[in-house]
Amino acid sequence: MNWDVKKGGSDEATKHFDTKKPAVDFARDHAKKQEAELVVHNKDGRISGRDSYGNDPCPPKDKK
Repeated sequence: MNWDVKKGGSDEATKHFDTKKPAVDFARDHAKKQEAELVVHNKDGRISGRDSYGNDPCPPKDKK
């Protein structure tokens, strides 16, 4: 089973991985560099997590 990293709106994968963890690590690093949002999906297509690394126009109210 392959895990693909894709840029939002693209049908083609940027890179392929054999397991989920290295795919998420690569995607997270790429999102940080691009100041973009990271959306992680499970194999069934459901979203399992997301992080934003850009300038968030609606930051959370709770300042942890």
